Amino acid sequence: MKIGINLALWTDTLSSDRLLLLDRCKEIGYEMVELPVFDTDLKVAQTWGKRLDELGLERSGGCAFGQDHNMISPDPQVRRRGIDAGKTTLDFTAAVGSKILIGHLPSALGLFTGKGPSKQEWKWGIEAIQELSEHADRLNITIGLEAVNRFECYLFNCMADTLRFVKDVNHKRCQLMYDTFHANIEEKDVAAAIRSVKGHLVHVHISECDRSTPGQGGIRWQETFDALHEIGYDGYLVCEAFGSALPKLAAATKIWRNMFGNADQLAQDAYGFMRKEVAKRWK
Repeated sequence: MKIGINLALWTDTLSSDRLLLLDRCKEIGYEMVELPVFDTDLKVAQTWGKRLDELGLERSGGCAFGQDHNMISPDPQVRRRGIDAGKTTLDFTAAVGSKILIGHLPSALGLFTGKGPSKQEWKWGIEAIQELSEHADRLNITIGLEAVNRFECYLFNCMADTLRFVKDVNHKRCQLMYDTFHANIEEKDVAAAIRSVKGHLVHVHISECDRSTPGQGGIRWQETFDALHEIGYDGYLVCEAFGSALPKLAAATKIWRNMFGNADQLAQDAYGFMRKEVAKRWK
């Protein structure tokens, strides 16, 4: 079990002046970090990968796509752009030394049709992720698809639909992840949801109901950690929290007010919370 934090708490770009964030994460005790992958410059990937290696920090990549790269668009050119962007993101993920790329890849966040996914949209999504899974396989990367709540997307919102999507893709490099924030909205029984994806779960976001400090809100934490332990999960546990300091990210995640005092304190408190919950169960 490796405990990590999403750097999107502080930054949405991997600029050189942000490298010191890695030192702080290491100082707190984190064993890995999740990198926001929006800039796919391979030179940036190499610089960050080198520093992560020096600090002994493991890493995953996280991404999302907008309507210009929507892989389930009725426009074939948009679908093609989305798949190509996915491949470029996978290339960056490999260059930075990560073995996992997570996110809601096949459909654009914040784009809706007023109804659920059509059979054709589902098919386009499957075909896109099959192609990306082949590319990921060549790079030795596993894709962890994220179920995102109904207010952010419509392709798949819960573990049952995400698992069905993964099984339809039917590729070893296509798996899924679990996010406590989204599950708090979409799952009636979080423990059952986690048990249902045993064998396919490759990444977990530990995120509070208001995106602030894990352990200080309404998420069903005992059920969540008990179920993860029950299925033998031994992958990454990553704190995902968002503040209002980054305008674009705040707008995308609908953060309209301050949810916590400061990012550094949240990072320390989140680490202590996750470490305590893990110590209770994983020996």
